[in-house]
Amino acid sequence: MECGSCSSSVGGGARALWCGKGLVSTHKMVPFRISLGVKSEFLKFNPCPGLGFLYSMQHSNHKIKVQLKSSQKMHPSYASVIKAEHPQNTDLPRYYSRKEKKPFPVPIVELRRAARERIKKRKGQPRRPVPPPKNGMLVKSFIPIAYDVYNSRIALINNLKKLLRAVPVHACKSHRTVLTASIQLCRYCNEIHVGPTGHPFRSCTGQNASARRGLHDWTTATVEDIFLPVEAYHLYDRLGKRIPHDQRFAIPRIPALVELCIQAGVDIPDFPTKRRRKPIIRINKSEFVDADESELPDPDPKAPKPPILTEIPDFEIVGPSNEEETTLLAEETLQVWEKMRKGAQKLMKLYPVRVCGYCPELHIGPSGHKAQNCGAHKHQQRNGQHGWQSAVIDDLIPPRYVWHVPDVNGPPLQRELRSFYGQGPAVVEMCMQAGAAVPEQFRGTMRLDVGIPTDPKEAEMVV
Repeated sequence: MECGSCSSSVGGGARALWCGKGLVSTHKMVPFRISLGVKSEFLKFNPCPGLGFLYSMQHSNHKIKVQLKSSQKMHPSYASVIKAEHPQNTDLPRYYSRKEKKPFPVPIVELRRAARERIKKRKGQPRRPVPPPKNGMLVKSFIPIAYDVYNSRIALINNLKKLLRAVPVHACKSHRTVLTASIQLCRYCNEIHVGPTGHPFRSCTGQNASARRGLHDWTTATVEDIFLPVEAYHLYDRLGKRIPHDQRFAIPRIPALVELCIQAGVDIPDFPTKRRRKPIIRINKSEFVDADESELPDPDPKAPKPPILTEIPDFEIVGPSNEEETTLLAEETLQVWEKMRKGAQKLMKLYPVRVCGYCPELHIGPSGHKAQNCGAHKHQQRNGQHGWQSAVIDDLIPPRYVWHVPDVNGPPLQRELRSFYGQGPAVVEMCMQAGAAVPEQFRGTMRLDVGIPTDPKEAEMVV
């Protein structure tokens, strides 16, 4: 594409035109390509010192091709790659429809290759003792982490209840009656929005969406719309037999993150669990017996235990009184949220978490349950059985992405500029609007460093 209206000159023996797609040379020159987006230390040589303006663009993601004319003998082309630790613009994780199966976190080919290597290394070697937690014992170094994750979850829920009194939030879900009036949700679908008013995008897929032409119907919601309550079965013995289909209603279901903390060492009186003090004696791959613990002394019930937080009732919630308290509360909420996710990731490395590849069902334990309650696409072919695979942190703690509002006090989001807006987790967006700084890993998806046109006419001029 030629652009006759834009012209510029570049010193150092090179003349070029700046157009929508980059620099276009006016002479036949030696090609020289620079891909921008990294650290400047890697750029070891500058064949054309007149291109100093490229240093100011090192943090962008554009690719510029410059045709250079040089009297020196050099190679036909030089490529210098510059990469940033956090890109300026990042896409969200791919959304998988109900008809698609989620991919394995580690490809099945690599899992088989790793298994063959383990078998090859163990060949001819004596059998090693099974380490915890596979032998029924707890990992002592992970017990404090489990208490931190559990308390972080309670602190996050309490802080979100307080933030909802100061930050308006909208969501799109089934209508329910709540005490807080600062969060809104749609009556028909499960989309939420953080901001003074709901977004104007026609993306509702709920009941009677065609009659409303895809517009959302915003109404009041609760904390559960921001921090999704993912549940799982509570296991009294995490090494016991798998839950059969006929016992699916007899076993209690609790938040999946709470069940993970219980299996990692958190003691909650309401949810008792079996604690072994000696490793199990394994007979074969699927059978074992418990070791005799009769000669061991009884555990001291008065032994000090780490403190456990409790949720604050809704009628006792008091929101921040001024802007300074709101900012401090937002910063604390963001720190608690990151601490909870990082701690849960550490626990998932030793205590396995399974997720169905077709539906959001979770199971905390070495193998999934046998309850035939999968209602995903073509579940009749599987007789309702789940397709268990290893879970990731977003399965255990869904981030719940929402549209990012560039200016809360400015004009609302415009439907024509939808492609320019970014998205981020609902908790991060709430804390940012309350005054907290956005973590670096979310700046790319929220597009904080991307310029947004003021009106559709200006957007049409963007190439």
